[in-house]
Amino acid sequence: MSTSAINTETNPTRILVLGATGGTGKLIVSQALARGYEVTALVRSAEKGRELVGAKLVLGDARDEAALRQALQGQDAVISALGTPASPFKEVTLLSTATRALVSAMQAEQVSRLVAITGIGAGDSVGHGGFVFDRLIYPLLLRNVYADKNRQEDIIRESGLDWVLVRPSVLNNKLGRGSPRALESLSGFHGGTIARDDVASFVINQVNADTWLHRSPLVTW
Repeated sequence: MSTSAINTETNPTRILVLGATGGTGKLIVSQALARGYEVTALVRSAEKGRELVGAKLVLGDARDEAALRQALQGQDAVISALGTPASPFKEVTLLSTATRALVSAMQAEQVSRLVAITGIGAGDSVGHGGFVFDRLIYPLLLRNVYADKNRQEDIIRESGLDWVLVRPSVLNNKLGRGSPRALESLSGFHGGTIARDDVASFVINQVNADTWLHRSPLVTW
C-alpha cells in the first residue's frame, strides 16, 4: 500500500468515478477533491449528483458505452465504486454489464488505470467473511450479487488494463483509522470490518501507486 504524497505535476490528476452517489463513492469524490484531483462523476440524474459539490457531473447510465466514452474524455484514471442491492431471488447483471461497457470504453479512449471495488467474498476471498457473513448473509442475500462480482472481476482481469481490484471486508460508517491492512494471503483470516472512509482513502492511493497493480488486496482493520 502506498502512503506517499501525490505529485499532481507528474501523476494523473483527472479521475472518473462510477458509483459516486453511493456511501463509499461520495467519500471517494470528497477525498479526491481534497487531495487536488479533478473529479468527474457519471450520474443518472443531476438530482442524484447534487451532493457531489466540486465534481464535474456527466449524466448517463454506467451500462451505456457511449455515455462512458463521453465521461472518459480527458481522464487519467477510473475508480469504480459501483454497487447493487441484495437480490436473493433474481439474477444480478448490472456490475458485469457496466464493467464490460467500461472496459470497452476505456480501451477506445486510451485510459488505462482502473481501480475497482468488489468485496470480501469475491474470487478467492470467498469463505473468509466470518460465520454470520459466510453462513447467513452471503448465501441468503448476496449469492447472486457475488456471482456478478465474480464476473466483474474476471472481465477486469482479462481487460489488458492497469487494474487494481480492492476487496473491502464488511463496511461500516465509523470514522476512519487511517491505516487499514491490505492482505493477499487470507490464511487464518475470518471476518473483519472497515470504515468506508478508509476504503476510499486506500482506493484513491491506488490511482498512482503500482504496489497492488494486477492484484486483489483485501482491505480491513
